[in-house]
Amino acid sequence: MTVPFAGLIADGEQEVLLTGPLGVVEMLPAAATGGVLALVRHPLAARALGAPLHTHTREDEYSVVLEGLVGIQVGEEVVEAGPGDVVAKPRGVPHAFWNPTDAPARLIDVVVPGTFVGYFRELGELMTGGGPDPQKLLALADRYGLRMDLDSVPDLVERYGLVPFPG
Repeated sequence: MTVPFAGLIADGEQEVLLTGPLGVVEMLPAAATGGVLALVRHPLAARALGAPLHTHTREDEYSVVLEGLVGIQVGEEVVEAGPGDVVAKPRGVPHAFWNPTDAPARLIDVVVPGTFVGYFRELGELMTGGGPDPQKLLALADRYGLRMDLDSVPDLVERYGLVPFPG
């Protein structure tokens, strides 16, 4: 299959959609692939919760750890992934991720189809005023077919020694 994009998107040309304990950098926009996929890079601060348990109803995600150690729960399985490891997070399966260490981590997510990246763009806009309003966060998730389990946050924070948002 051929995708519409051919060429280079330099690091400095990639759009930062979200900053904070979890960052989101849009490396390859969905528009460049006809919506087939998108690539995002996640800088993840030490002891940060990247995302509570959540379930995608429309997308599959594949995480590639670039740096550090990332804890990931997929269904009932919990793994710690290091540089070069790939973790598949299929649609319909609850998953969460976090940084269990005192050093930063970085990972790339391949999102299929790529239109879900709009969620991160809107999340970045929601976060500009400080901490997220839970009702607005849930409404945003609903628009993208994302089922969020915000009740999982306290357990993940306690179990893995994470710093609760905003830190």
